[in-house]
Amino acid sequence: MVSSKDEPVQLPMESNDKPGVAATNEKSADVEVGLTTHDDDEALQHLEELRNLYGATWDGPHDQENPYNWSSRRKISIGIAMGLGSLVTLLTASVTAAAIGDITKDLHLDPATAQISFSVYFLGLAFGPFPIAAISEMNGRRNIWMASNIWFILWNSLCPVGYSKGLMIAGRFLAALGASVGNTLSGPVMTDIFHEKDRGKSLAIAGLLPYLGPALGPIIGGLVSQLLDWPWLFWIISIINTVVLAIGFFILRETYTPVLLRRKAEADIMKQGNQETSTATVTSKSPIGTLRQAFWHGLVPRLGVSMLRPFRLLLYQPVMQIAAINIGLAFGAYTLTLSTFAQLWIQRYGQSKLTSSLHYISLTIGTTIATQVCGRGMDWIYQRLRERDGAARSTGKLPLGKPEYRVPYMIPGMLLMPAGMFWYGWSAQYQYHWIVVDIGTAVFTMGSVIYSQAFSAYILDESKEYGASATAAVRVLSQILGFVFPIFAPNLYDTLYYGWGNSLLAFIFIVLAFPVPFCLWLWGEKLRVVGHRRTKNIK
Repeated sequence: MVSSKDEPVQLPMESNDKPGVAATNEKSADVEVGLTTHDDDEALQHLEELRNLYGATWDGPHDQENPYNWSSRRKISIGIAMGLGSLVTLLTASVTAAAIGDITKDLHLDPATAQISFSVYFLGLAFGPFPIAAISEMNGRRNIWMASNIWFILWNSLCPVGYSKGLMIAGRFLAALGASVGNTLSGPVMTDIFHEKDRGKSLAIAGLLPYLGPALGPIIGGLVSQLLDWPWLFWIISIINTVVLAIGFFILRETYTPVLLRRKAEADIMKQGNQETSTATVTSKSPIGTLRQAFWHGLVPRLGVSMLRPFRLLLYQPVMQIAAINIGLAFGAYTLTLSTFAQLWIQRYGQSKLTSSLHYISLTIGTTIATQVCGRGMDWIYQRLRERDGAARSTGKLPLGKPEYRVPYMIPGMLLMPAGMFWYGWSAQYQYHWIVVDIGTAVFTMGSVIYSQAFSAYILDESKEYGASATAAVRVLSQILGFVFPIFAPNLYDTLYYGWGNSLLAFIFIVLAFPVPFCLWLWGEKLRVVGHRRTKNIK
């Protein structure tokens, strides 16, 4: 959120005097500070800008109340707590895969409706981020995270009640609205407490647990469906999320700088000792009462504007559109695999539900390698590109980072994803040994996650303060495709079988995605300038 005189373009959704985020000169003490500026004068200038914007500022560049200056232990704890929330999101998405046959039988569903009951969850994940992002950018991250998890527990627990087809579909959708808080806020919260140069590390911390979901979900589903009635799938997930909610209550702190500074402004006024604010009752005429009235006045209209912000970003910013399409393709193919993988092993390989669920471990291996190993590589590439561009600077200082430094990291994912789809499809087609199929799915998943992770980092670098809105904007298409792809998956594989079915998806991805990294590398900055110009009045 720090602006710099060296920055070439204006940040989206911000006026020219609004601060953005910069990176520090690594030749300095390499201390993580909230005000990453090149000199003390600029740091003081930024402190004053924060005071003008929010009514308060930090007590110097190294103020320990600034989330950027929090200890590594606290940051990692917050990242793990956010990861646990996202883990529940992915667990819920995949936990019914092994039991979908029993659910279909007990609820008297035809195959298409059964797939809708599975994939409607992703439709809820598509629309939940809009109110969540809006509220988080007005009232902070922590409260909406807590409320959304309570909402999820309620509706997820109601899904199997009465063995009702309508309640199952509606409950899955409504539960997903709350579950979407994990995917919506994990990236922005990490952006609140980590600098751009540590974006890969922060995403690796937040992504450590969630990507166990694709394996744990089907394994839990297969085990429970063999030992207990399938409604316990939903109730066990609700119990798990209740534990996560309790952990978050004690660990999570507010991380969003505008909210923290507004609260600091109120605390500063309370300390002034004037008669209006020193009394036990705060009146509407006191300075603090005026601040609160200013915040709450017109709350509903401002909430509407905030909820429309993701749509406007998606409509007017070219890079958001590019990211949405590419992340959507990767996620759609991933959910298609997620929804049909168990049936492959049950129907074509004759395995039990529990045994078939163990193959989902291959998806987790792929995602773990992508997040924990390759994610650090993204930071390395980012820093090397900064050093390359800074070598020619007469000042000897590193330049500010820019989103295009994330583009080279997209290329491995772009290559691995279709390669894995070919591998998985044709090895399943000819019923090769299970390890060959599992390696193919691991390669596919690793490529999908690397590609999506690079785009997520690009968007977070670009959107800064409005990271939650940008995440909602680019994820909406992903979740819609996550809803649509599993519905046509049975017909796809019945018609083209696994070989040509996966090859068709791979060819579509190659045609649409292969030119993208090269276009962003050559023209990404120009496209961002166009987007800034179109959205400069979006607040």
